[in-house]
Amino acid sequence: MSELNDPRVLFAAERTLLAWNRTSSGLIALGFLIDRASLMTQSARHGFAVAVGVAFLLLGVLLNVLSVVQYRRGIAQLQPAEIPPRYWVDLPAAASLAVAVLGAALALYLLWDG
Repeated sequence: MSELNDPRVLFAAERTLLAWNRTSSGLIALGFLIDRASLMTQSARHGFAVAVGVAFLLLGVLLNVLSVVQYRRGIAQLQPAEIPPRYWVDLPAAASLAVAVLGAALALYLLWDG
């Protein structure tokens, strides 16, 4: 448990979660780009490019979910003095999970669209 009694501990955890969110969003975007770029070449490697693109997409989704789990574990250790009154500590987790859900939906679309 944290004994610092300083809200900056919460804010540091939040910044870390949002940094993972940006990294995951970049992986999702890279996966989408690889998939769409593969449409320009209808060669035998098209299927491989789609698989790699979807793999990057799913990696981004997985990292987003795992970062939320890690964030929740971290803030569970905080003392009440470390959380500002009426501060919504779950907002960054909700944003990250929303990105994960949208990334998973995009992966399903790309697989379905094939």
